[in-house]
Amino acid sequence: MDFLNRMKALLGDEYEAFLQYYQGENFRGLRVNTLKADADKLKAALPFPLRATPFCPDGYYIPADVVSPGNHPLHHAGAFYIQEPSATSAVEMLGVERGDRVLDLCAAPGGKSTQIGAKLQHTGLLWSNEIVKSRANILLSNIERMGIRNAVVSSCHPEQLCRALAGRFDRVLVDAPCSGEGMFRKNSEAQREWSEEHVKSCAERQLHILNSAKLALKAGGVMVYSTCTFSQEENEGVITRFLAENPDFALEDAGVSFGRQAMGYARRIFPMDGGEGHFAARLRKAGTLYRDDCAAPAERPDERAMDEYRSLFPTLPFGGRVTVRGSKVIAFPAQYFETEGLPVLRAGVILGEFVKNRFEPHHSAFMAASPADCARCIDLPCDGAAIRAFLHGEEIDAPAGCKGYTAVSVDGVTVGFGKASGGRLKNKYPKGLRIKK
Repeated sequence: MDFLNRMKALLGDEYEAFLQYYQGENFRGLRVNTLKADADKLKAALPFPLRATPFCPDGYYIPADVVSPGNHPLHHAGAFYIQEPSATSAVEMLGVERGDRVLDLCAAPGGKSTQIGAKLQHTGLLWSNEIVKSRANILLSNIERMGIRNAVVSSCHPEQLCRALAGRFDRVLVDAPCSGEGMFRKNSEAQREWSEEHVKSCAERQLHILNSAKLALKAGGVMVYSTCTFSQEENEGVITRFLAENPDFALEDAGVSFGRQAMGYARRIFPMDGGEGHFAARLRKAGTLYRDDCAAPAERPDERAMDEYRSLFPTLPFGGRVTVRGSKVIAFPAQYFETEGLPVLRAGVILGEFVKNRFEPHHSAFMAASPADCARCIDLPCDGAAIRAFLHGEEIDAPAGCKGYTAVSVDGVTVGFGKASGGRLKNKYPKGLRIKK
């Protein structure tokens, strides 16, 4: 097979070790969502052990025999994201700091975007883009589940988006579509699609995306390019060509030690290094980076909308930039800037909707709130029958004095809401997310 011949030429003496890994179990992992939980909480709650990965502080290996970890109540609550271990490496190299404005240009299904969101800790702005609309909806669902308040999700061609947002971002991530050689062990479709011609066409597309992404970056900003393939054409080759065409960019040390060096400062990860496979390179644009507040002028909030907001979340956890668009009440991120003509699926948090002169809260708002933010909350243990019933869409018991829209949390992590009355909670968990009995 041409792929194996290429790997033999690339790896030399390590080729046999590479083949041995391909005969073993896939690497499986999860990443703790520090917006909602910590490792100690997960270790206490999950029915399987966690072992730290070398790729990011919040990444853990999970045993190969674990079945359906996505069915766990804390996964529904967004306390963790199931993610191939080496896939967390690129965001670690991006070096996100609180207050940054970050663009994730090729973001679906959302693993790296939600990792960025956790590092921002509700500060700055996360703009997550995916050109394919169906995949953008999956991205939006994961942003919502993980409780990210300061995100914008768009479905736009990279060149169109980056021209419209020129010079807006401190950091840009380009996790480029690739030939997916690092996913061959768990994705038979990627194997079937592979050819040397496909590798070459991927490299051309990747270079075009990088040249679009550079437009969105500020002077002095950082851009990370990553793939989940081993191909030198798509990795070192693309970076070499980009740097030749863009002398105002330089490859720089990301300060990490996982994997192995490539091109001096880039990093390669093979299965022998503890992950399915990844490549990442950190690039710096010439100039001095500056922080600016690009928030739009404050609008006078709709009084009725604010009253409904306070009734559900007395601490106003999503800030005061609340507006009504059509029938929806939206809390925009403080640093959100609206741009005409861009297909934005969502910006910030949907608090709810006015329907026939009444207000109906939205699942998005409760997922982005902590129990302490909510006016009322029922906390359920993750190993009990009540949380399973709630996630199945059933009514559950409520405290006798509880009345009105009420958050539901599992082991202290918000997972949804319902409407309490007479000792019962009418379920509002979205039908598309419910578990099967």
